[in-house]
Amino acid sequence: MRQELSKLCDHRDLAEMIYMSADGAFTKRRIRILSVGDDSFKAFCYLRREKRTFTIDRVLSVRRIISRESWVI
Repeated sequence: MRQELSKLCDHRDLAEMIYMSADGAFTKRRIRILSVGDDSFKAFCYLRREKRTFTIDRVLSVRRIISRESWVI
């Protein structure tokens, strides 16, 4: 998981993750990863609209969000 998070951070990709909080609640969040440490990472969370620190062990899934741009010819 740490490797996937690092790759998303390096490419500055927008991502969607499923996260389990300390009390066992699940949330789906849209994030932009800012830095990755050994046990945690910092990201801008669009759900809370602020920078947050997340524990890597609590991330259940993460995927890059692909945005499609419309082309005008």
